[in-house]
Amino acid sequence: MSLFEAAPGLEPEPDDAQRPLAERMRPQRLEDFAGQEHILGPGKPLRLQIENDRLTSLILWGPPGVGKTTLAMLIARTTRCQFVKFSAVLSGIKEIKAVMADAERARRMGLRTVLFIDEIHRFNKAQQDAFLPYVEKGDIILIGATTENPSFEVISALLSRARVYTLKPLTSEQIVGLLKRALVVLGLPASDELLDQIALYADGDARTAYNVLELASAGGTLTSDSVEAAIQRKMLLYDKAGEEHFNLISALHKSVRSSDPDASLYWLARMLEAGEDRLYIARRLVRMAIEDIGLADPRAVEQAIACMQTVHFLGVPEGDQALAQAALYLAAAPKSDAAYQALNAARETVESRPADPVPLQIRNAPTRLMKDLGYSEGYQHAHNFDDAITPMECLPDALAGTRFYHPTQRGLEAKIAERLASIREAVARKRSG
Repeated sequence: MSLFEAAPGLEPEPDDAQRPLAERMRPQRLEDFAGQEHILGPGKPLRLQIENDRLTSLILWGPPGVGKTTLAMLIARTTRCQFVKFSAVLSGIKEIKAVMADAERARRMGLRTVLFIDEIHRFNKAQQDAFLPYVEKGDIILIGATTENPSFEVISALLSRARVYTLKPLTSEQIVGLLKRALVVLGLPASDELLDQIALYADGDARTAYNVLELASAGGTLTSDSVEAAIQRKMLLYDKAGEEHFNLISALHKSVRSSDPDASLYWLARMLEAGEDRLYIARRLVRMAIEDIGLADPRAVEQAIACMQTVHFLGVPEGDQALAQAALYLAAAPKSDAAYQALNAARETVESRPADPVPLQIRNAPTRLMKDLGYSEGYQHAHNFDDAITPMECLPDALAGTRFYHPTQRGLEAKIAERLASIREAVARKRSG
């Protein structure tokens, strides 16, 4: 038997109620594929390749459940290619050579072959090298799927012969749309609130959403209790784009600002359990470090940035601990919004006044004309002074002596306040004598 005779995805499969719902719901037409408008929308690159039948080898890079396998099947069907699904987990060099031999025979008969490699990042270098000659000869159109960065996981020789397309997580609205289609197949009603909760839990993964829906509806109805049992946790009132989303982030921010670590952890846990985007939380923690702690503890922003990088690197659930650690650090840190208020004051001054000219003494004078006009005249280079403090005025004349930054006596900012006071005393002495 030829490998092609058993190849999945060439013809629509019958609607078998015994198959998993996620398999039954695979779209049969490219027009029914959900999401990825940035590459599949009208006039977008992959859509043009498919419509013009100018298919080349591809790497589909994206998180689980966004349709990498389905898209590969649809590409093969739309371009009338043979489709062979190849698993990196189950196949070795021997299997590769057998598939390539079939593909070469098919090419001689005028048939093109799409070889879909799931989890291509799991192939070692030797296995990936084995595909190269067949890709170069055109025996196969290779479509690889990976959840890992192809730059690190796919050999450069293969990568240079393939176009990399990045797939994005599906939005909650797209997941809800898919669930509504599935409800028609299942013949069940469901409230929008239940579908929103499933979509929130799925976090961009359509397969997860289908699995939850199938499990929750196994008893013939779909209720909040059955959904809670399927996801094995309490469904929390939450909407990533609605009021409760903003209520919870406000509660976390104000708890951190109030130096309450326990309340900070509680509201953080509420957001995590509700399925909030971890990077959104990390970005808000960075803002708290800047807005509410500032120079009282300059390390706070370092901790927050490190947290954001850790969350991005580790993902869920390991990155959640980094969020907790950062929230605790920020809650315990000394607080100051002096830097935040200083920038606001400077902006208000800029907006309310004419644009005063830059003083001549702090302008550069790269040309003779500028020097003749007095640019840079009177400039005092700080490093020529023993204490690196110059009495030169750097603000426009109309704003001379204005103070925007008023440091607090909390944390490191107390030392900054002392330093600024000594600088101003030195400047006053030098100007008077």
